[in-house]
Amino acid sequence: MSEPETSRETSLLKGPMLALVSALLFGVSTPLAKVLLGNIHPLMLASILYLGSGIGLFIYSRFRRELSETALTAGDWLWFAPAIFCGGILGPILLLVGLQLTSASAASLLLVLEGVFSALIAWIAFREHFHIRIGIGMAAITLGAAVLAWQGEFSLETAYGPVLIVLACVSWAADNNFTRKVALSNPVQIAMIKGLVAGSVNLALCLLVGVVSFEPILVTAGALIGFLSYGVGLVIFVYALRAIGSARTAAYYSVAPFIGALVAVVLLGEPVTWQLAIAALLMAFGVWLHLSEHHEHPHQHETLEHSHSHIHDMHHQHEHSAKDPAHEPHVHAHVHRPLGHTHPHFPDSHHTHGHT
Repeated sequence: MSEPETSRETSLLKGPMLALVSALLFGVSTPLAKVLLGNIHPLMLASILYLGSGIGLFIYSRFRRELSETALTAGDWLWFAPAIFCGGILGPILLLVGLQLTSASAASLLLVLEGVFSALIAWIAFREHFHIRIGIGMAAITLGAAVLAWQGEFSLETAYGPVLIVLACVSWAADNNFTRKVALSNPVQIAMIKGLVAGSVNLALCLLVGVVSFEPILVTAGALIGFLSYGVGLVIFVYALRAIGSARTAAYYSVAPFIGALVAVVLLGEPVTWQLAIAALLMAFGVWLHLSEHHEHPHQHETLEHSHSHIHDMHHQHEHSAKDPAHEPHVHAHVHRPLGHTHPHFPDSHHTHGHT
């Protein structure tokens, strides 16, 4: 039994669209957070953003139970615990210390490396499929972000600050790839736990250095931004990881700086610069390369047993017991039997096969 061609094409577009929406939500947060930074310490704002995402998703999960998603298992924590540590604790600390020793322009330029490192780790360490078209698209998007961040100078007064920021990018890239390994679990639960842990750690650091602020308007605004950009945005990001893998998701996510700059022009009245125009062309070219990717070849699915939300598509033709739910999508443990076929696909959670 195979999927209709229109359904398959829609499925192939879903992952890229999710990644771009996630980039939109995160990109919007930058100019909005910039407005708040004039009245609140960066470390305190970070804790509010993360806690806003975690608490907001906790409230959401209490009112709307995710019946079609599977909870994190004990085995998932082998990947998820280091993801929380790298992305929610180590990365922010490295960035904050590095920012004290590095100019703002240099820091912005270096932060572009997160997407590059995410793709490299996915390709080298986790053996995601690499195609020259995707590599060129990733390079174009990254170059666009670098042009956008350039402020006319790049001063390395000391090596310590830039090195720490690069390590922060590596840490977040590792987080993206670790999270990819648990992407079949409930994305709301994943984003909620990340937000609560990262927010709590950042708040503890605020108490330690004495920069705690509880102005109601600032806290409320920051929490709402955090919920939408860091919470809902991360949920959508996990769905994208599930659909198209770490490297491609990171590439689409790298357009966030351009989105932030565009929002700053519209909402904050910032000028339209030559960097914005060039970045738009480079990123549009890179995104087009990715969206127009066509990857199809005979491939073999090995026997696999797991549990996740699914419908009965071409990859889920299995038997059910009386205890298994009848509605779709649904969640239950199931076995993928060996299957060989040909169809367009991404390196999603069911296409981790090797290539010749």
